[in-house]
Amino acid sequence: MSTEDTNAVVFQPSGRRGEIAPGKTLLEAARELGVDLESVCGGVGACGKCRIRVEEGYFPTCGITSGAAHITPTTPLEMGLFTPDELAAGMRLACQAHLLGDVLVYVPEESRRTSQVVRKEASAQDVPVEPAILRYQLKLPPATLAEPTSCAERLTAALTEQHGLPPLEVDFHVLQSLGRVGQECAGDVVATVWEGRAVTGLDAGMELGTALGLAIDVGTTTIAAYLTDLATGKVLATESAMNPQVAFGEDVISRLAVAAHEEDGLSRLQKAVIDEVNILAMRATERVGISPVAIMDVVVVGNTVMHHLFLGLDPRSLAAAPFAPVVRAAVDLRAGDVGLAFHPGCRLHALPIEAGFVGADNVAVILAEAPHRQDELLLIIDIGTNGELVLGKRHRLLSASCATGPALEGAHTEFGMRAAPGAIERVRIDPFTLDVRFKVIGLAGWSDENPPAIVRARGICGSGIIDAVAQMLGAGVILKRGNFNPDLRHERLIVEDGRPAKFVLARPEETALGRAITISLKDVRAVQLAKAALYAGAKTLLRRYGADAPDRIVLAGAFGSYIDPVQAMSIGLLPDCEPGLVTSVGNAAGHGARLALVNLSKRREAAQVAERVEYVELATDSDFQNDYIEAIHLPHMYDSFPKLTQALTAGGAD
Repeated sequence: MSTEDTNAVVFQPSGRRGEIAPGKTLLEAARELGVDLESVCGGVGACGKCRIRVEEGYFPTCGITSGAAHITPTTPLEMGLFTPDELAAGMRLACQAHLLGDVLVYVPEESRRTSQVVRKEASAQDVPVEPAILRYQLKLPPATLAEPTSCAERLTAALTEQHGLPPLEVDFHVLQSLGRVGQECAGDVVATVWEGRAVTGLDAGMELGTALGLAIDVGTTTIAAYLTDLATGKVLATESAMNPQVAFGEDVISRLAVAAHEEDGLSRLQKAVIDEVNILAMRATERVGISPVAIMDVVVVGNTVMHHLFLGLDPRSLAAAPFAPVVRAAVDLRAGDVGLAFHPGCRLHALPIEAGFVGADNVAVILAEAPHRQDELLLIIDIGTNGELVLGKRHRLLSASCATGPALEGAHTEFGMRAAPGAIERVRIDPFTLDVRFKVIGLAGWSDENPPAIVRARGICGSGIIDAVAQMLGAGVILKRGNFNPDLRHERLIVEDGRPAKFVLARPEETALGRAITISLKDVRAVQLAKAALYAGAKTLLRRYGADAPDRIVLAGAFGSYIDPVQAMSIGLLPDCEPGLVTSVGNAAGHGARLALVNLSKRREAAQVAERVEYVELATDSDFQNDYIEAIHLPHMYDSFPKLTQALTAGGAD
C-alpha cells in the first residue's frame, strides 16, 4: 500500500516493487527499483523502446489497486505511437507516464534490457615495459643523536643514495605509516615510487610483491578493464560490462542533458561509472587471488564526454559550438579523488583528448595502430555510438567524429537491440526466392538448421541490421534510394496503404515476441542516415588529405570486429577497398590504454600525437553536406565500388 508521500509500484514479471514519490515517471521508478527497462533516448520519448502496460484492477497478492487513472493521461506522442487497441489495453511509454497512485506495470519481452554480449578482449600483442610505478628495496638508516633527521628525510635520502633517484615528494598516507613501518622492519622496507616524482607506498620487509595496474576503456555503451602486472606487462584478467550510464540515455547527447539539467546529474553519472569500475576491478583481482589494494596505477580512455563524466568535469561546454572541452592535456591525479577504491597511493592517468568529440579513446587507437609510424595511408574507423575516424601515415594525421552509432548499434530501429542473447546478428536472403536465414546470438547454427520453436529471436543488433539492409538491396527488395521495390510482391512483404512497408526477417514462430521481426522503411532510412555520415566523414578526410582512397582500412572497436566488411561496403558504409585489406583489430582503444599503462614513453607519445593530429570539424566543411546527401543512397548516388565488385565477381564473399 502507498503512504501519504509515496505510491506503490510493482513491475512484472520481475516482481520488483517499491515506494516511489508521486510525479516521477515509470521509467524513473524502474531505475530506482533496478528494473532493466530499455530506454535508448534517455527518457525523452524519442525512441519508443520503454513500452509497458499498466494493469487494471485489484491485485491481492500485491495488495494494490492499479489502473490508468493512477498515472497521467496519454500524451499526443503516445497516441501517434500506439494503435487504438494497444492504447485500450493500457500500453504506455514509461518515460511519459507520471505516477498519481499505486500501479502494477507489466514489462513486455521487447522492452526488457538483457545483458549485452560485451566483446572487449585484450590484444595478445606484447607490450614493452617501462611503467610509471617502480618498487625499490631499501635499507632505511635509523636516526641518531648526532643526526636526528626525520623519517621522511631518511627515506628520500636512502632512495637517492641507494638507487640514484632525485629528491622525491612523499604522499601523506605514507607519512602517516612511516614511523610505524620504520619501527617494525628494522630498516628493511620497499618503497613504491610513481614516475620518479613521489613515494606512493611503503611496505615493511624486502619482498617486492606484485604491483598491479588497471587499463580502463570507458565506452558510451560498454566498459572494459584490463588488470595488468606492471613488472611484466602481462594481462592477468579482463573484465567488461555495460556502461551503467546507459540507463540515463544511450548517446552522449542524452547524458550531456542529464549532467546539465538534472539535479545532481553529473555526480550521479560519475558515480554510476566509478562504481562499475570498482566492481570490475574487484572481479578481476578475485580471479587472480589479489586484493584491489594492489592496484597502484590506472590509465583511463574514453571519448570526450565519457572522459569528462568519469573525471567529474562539467561537460556543458561540449553541448554547444565551439564544443570546447574543459581540458585537452593529459590529466594526472590520485585515483581515490574520483572514488576508485584501490591502493591509497594509486595514481590515475587520463590520456589527452583531441577535440570536443574526438577523445582519449581515439588517441589510444592511434597508439595501438601507429599510423604515424607507417608509410601506408591508413583509414581507421572506430564504429561505436559515435563514429571516430583517423586517416594518415607517417607525416600527417587527420581525425573526425560523426554521429553514426544509434542505428548501427541496434537502436532507433523498431526491433533493434544490443548484441545480447536472442539478437539476430547475421542475415542472408536468397535473391531468387527471398527465403531468409539468420544467426541468433546464443543459438548454434543458422535459423533454418534449428526447429522454429527454439530459434526465439528477440530483435536485431547492429551487425544484423547492416547484413539485412545489404541483403535486401542485393535481392531487389529495396532500391538505391532505400525505398521498397513497388513492383515486388511476396509473402514476406507487409503492404500498408497499397505499398510494401516492411520485410519479415523472422516469422512469429521463430521469435520470442509472438510476432514477426521486420525491417521497415523507417529502419532502412535510419541505417542510411547513419552510414552516410560515416562514409561522408571518410570522404571528407580523404579529400583534405589529397587522396582518392586509403591503402588499408582498419575497423576498431568491439562492434567493428563483428561487421562483415563486404556487407558494409555493399551499403556504402565503408569506402571502396579490397575486402582482404579491411581488417578488424578488436578493442584498439583498450590496447592503447594498456600501452600507456605499462610504458611511460607511450604516454609522452600520446601527448605528441594529440597535438599533431589535425581535427576536421565536419559541420564546417563546405562539401560535407553534399557528400552526406549523396551517401544516403545505397551504396551511393554516384561513387562506384570497383574493388568490391571485383571481389564479389571473383567469389570473394558469400
